[in-house]
Amino acid sequence: MKDTIVAIATGMGNSGIGIIRISGDEAISIADKIFVANNSSKKLSTMESYTAAYGLISYENEIYDEAIALVMKAPKSYTTEDVVEFDCHGGIIILKRIVELVISLGARIAEPGEFTKRAFLNGRIDMSQAESIMDLIHSKNEMAVKSSIKHLRGSLKNEITTIREKLLYNIAYIESALDDPENYSLDGYSDKLRNDVDNMLISIKNLLKTSENGRIMTEGIKTVIVGKPNAGKSSVLNMLLGEERAIVTDVEGTTRDTLEECINMDGITLNIVDTAGIRDTNDIVEKIGVDKAIDTIDDADLILYIVDGSISLNENDEKIIESIKGKTVITLINKNDLENNVDTMWITSRLDTDLVYISAKNHTGKKELSDLIKSKFLNNDISYNDELYITNLRHKNLLSDCIEALEKVIESIDMQMGEDFFTIDMMQAYSSLGKIIGEELEDDIVNKIFEEFCMGK
Repeated sequence: MKDTIVAIATGMGNSGIGIIRISGDEAISIADKIFVANNSSKKLSTMESYTAAYGLISYENEIYDEAIALVMKAPKSYTTEDVVEFDCHGGIIILKRIVELVISLGARIAEPGEFTKRAFLNGRIDMSQAESIMDLIHSKNEMAVKSSIKHLRGSLKNEITTIREKLLYNIAYIESALDDPENYSLDGYSDKLRNDVDNMLISIKNLLKTSENGRIMTEGIKTVIVGKPNAGKSSVLNMLLGEERAIVTDVEGTTRDTLEECINMDGITLNIVDTAGIRDTNDIVEKIGVDKAIDTIDDADLILYIVDGSISLNENDEKIIESIKGKTVITLINKNDLENNVDTMWITSRLDTDLVYISAKNHTGKKELSDLIKSKFLNNDISYNDELYITNLRHKNLLSDCIEALEKVIESIDMQMGEDFFTIDMMQAYSSLGKIIGEELEDDIVNKIFEEFCMGK
């Protein structure tokens, strides 16, 4: 018999509603000891599954709170066990007192992610679905939400299961033919197997291709704003944020440290770092800021190079261009409301970049910038298609392992090696795919995955 667990399932702060979740064989009997329905004859143990009752949480003549009790009986619950949820008032002291009361009656506090872990161990969801739940909770934009829901509904599981079934069929046939050659023939089988493996490789490689878009969807685009002093970097940041977050003055060198913000732009997330103006300086503090600005460039997915369109380029622009070569760069010609004095041909001849004309002062050019970023990172159609995206680094690495194993199968076929060599690498591919959905995963890896979950989930 599994022990019964309890946790606060809502955020650890005061709110209108707070939910306490109890799961396990004793969940209903413990809840019955502390819940008194308004209809005093009603007991949680006699209620139908997925029904609710209003009443008091009370024990030994002490009232803890008014609450609604929701009963979900095994196996049709989140964990597939008996589950009771109390919708209480959201004061954190109230919730903690009730949890302590439930623990005193035989439950224990749940580990992080243990409710979802039980759903996985009890077979209601696979590991890819379990991980998608955490991705859903931490989604930063609408596209990430849609992708996580698609995984939660089993899209990746179905794709992986289909490929594994084909692998298992071929493995089983070869093993049978090797054990019983009189009834199973391998004549010409290599050609059929090569065709099957080629098709599997196409499917898996297509999945792997989506991983970069998947990373962008879930984590966002690490974006660094660079430019010389007074080019309008902080003004651009404020324009993108829609608020006066960064200090803007006419004094050069105002920004002396990095400033980080997260921006949702038309459904994509930009993790923006505003940096100090890059120039030669004798000011010790400003120089530290300039050095930090240059250091941030290495890890960036995208560079927004801000140029003051009203003044000519100088040696500082040359220094900046040298530091951002080889990166994905969009050059923003700022102060488009003033007369343009910038030789843009000089920029494009030295730097692989797109140009967007903006006015941070008048908030123009934002739409053009957004469309360009989408075209560069998300092929401009990611929010409209129904493709399955790989958003998890663990899944990406396992898909790569699978591809490597299947390519070895192709090599063995082309070298006309014995069929028993084929099965070794096919089993490796089968195992790698199984780890994505949670089969063949070692216990310590399973525990590590669920440790990343929040308490109460």
